[in-house]
Amino acid sequence: MKRRAGEREKRMKKKKLLEELGKDRLPYMTPVDADFHQLWKSRYSKLIFRKSDTVPEELHQMVQEAFLTLREHDCFFQDLVRIKGKDFVTPVSRILIGNPGYTYKYLNTRLFTVPWPTVGYDIKYCSPQIHDVCKALIRLNDYLHIEAVKALQNLVETKEINDTTVIDGEQNFATSLAEKESISKDESSCCVQADNYISLKNRTSYNMTLLNYMDPLQMLYLKQEPYFGMGDMAVSWHHDENLVERSTVAVYSYSCEGSAMAESDEEILKGRDPAVWHVGLKVAWDIETPGLAMPLHQGDCYLMLDDLNMTHQHCVLAGFSPRFSSTHRVADVEFEWLRQFWFQGKRYLKCTDWWLKPIAKLEEFWRKMEIMTSLVLSEFRKEEQIEEQRAKTIRCFLLVLTERQRLRKEWTARCQSEAAESLPEDQKPECHPLWTDDECNMSLPYDLEEVIADLQNLVQWVE
Repeated sequence: MKRRAGEREKRMKKKKLLEELGKDRLPYMTPVDADFHQLWKSRYSKLIFRKSDTVPEELHQMVQEAFLTLREHDCFFQDLVRIKGKDFVTPVSRILIGNPGYTYKYLNTRLFTVPWPTVGYDIKYCSPQIHDVCKALIRLNDYLHIEAVKALQNLVETKEINDTTVIDGEQNFATSLAEKESISKDESSCCVQADNYISLKNRTSYNMTLLNYMDPLQMLYLKQEPYFGMGDMAVSWHHDENLVERSTVAVYSYSCEGSAMAESDEEILKGRDPAVWHVGLKVAWDIETPGLAMPLHQGDCYLMLDDLNMTHQHCVLAGFSPRFSSTHRVADVEFEWLRQFWFQGKRYLKCTDWWLKPIAKLEEFWRKMEIMTSLVLSEFRKEEQIEEQRAKTIRCFLLVLTERQRLRKEWTARCQSEAAESLPEDQKPECHPLWTDDECNMSLPYDLEEVIADLQNLVQWVE
């Protein structure tokens, strides 16, 4: 309910903003504008940019080879997402790589990590090349973690982090983490510093990376940026979802500039060069502050520090050439796993079968939950309970079963949607768990309508 209310609020804000604009467009700046750096410093200072020549050449080579290997193995997949109650296939193809057992959810679709090599886990990859890819991305992850710590330290020193109550502690521990200095042995200060250490670590210790790939020239249509007139969008305006609060997002960008024009031959009179990929930023739901469009070239990196992901929105503006990116995040671990996993089809088997065992174990627990649900329903039909208490319990249980039935219908429809049918065979969603009434190993029917109707009649009779 909260998610649907949040989506309605966003739609209303967007509608109001577009109504206020009418046919006008908001101003935005690129590095060619005289006031660009002043705008960046004053309103977008928590966006940190690292040009490619500041990144070690060896790391560039490893990561860029990893991108190309994943593409050669057909390991980038268009996701089937849900927006405003409808299913769409994303123009950007993605794969999630990270800690074993972690997931990332966006637009009502959960992605499951291809696990990178981790001590204590036996991970079998489908080829040595996929193993090397995951090792390269761990190297990039470690590098971006160190860069994020340095950037946060600098932000603390300039007093720009909003929570001033932890500035001093975070400054101490940003320095400590970056330079590996020892923590004070004083007992009272150690407790305070330890809390701040945990806070900083939680906000920069990336546990996954969402990799993206898109070739704009293969797209039949790209949505136009609606507020500033920035041109073709690969990814619309958004906040990154389901992350640890105020955690840093780090992005490594690699556009294959040799395969298309690096820059447009046309004279650019105003705005961004449409041949070059950009990241766009704006203050959320604000029509006063000009937007920012930052060009992205081969091997450039950027960091979104502290609360920037909450107070601002960002988009990705397409250029002419194919582009890869690796977006490193500190994600929350959530539920809704079984149907979300099978909704991805068999795509993960191209890299590893690691997820099959934990998902099978989870399904065992789910089947036990179905049995317990059936036993509870049997108890409701006994008349030994006090009628008032019995009716109250049934009403509570009705809410649970009604929501379960609603979600089963929704997922069945998603798996059979036109967008789902358009996917390659090995990526088409599987509606699982799914069973018929004839299957005697299930304690309850898949369709719960009759069970819900019986409970509704029972609660009316009790009352």
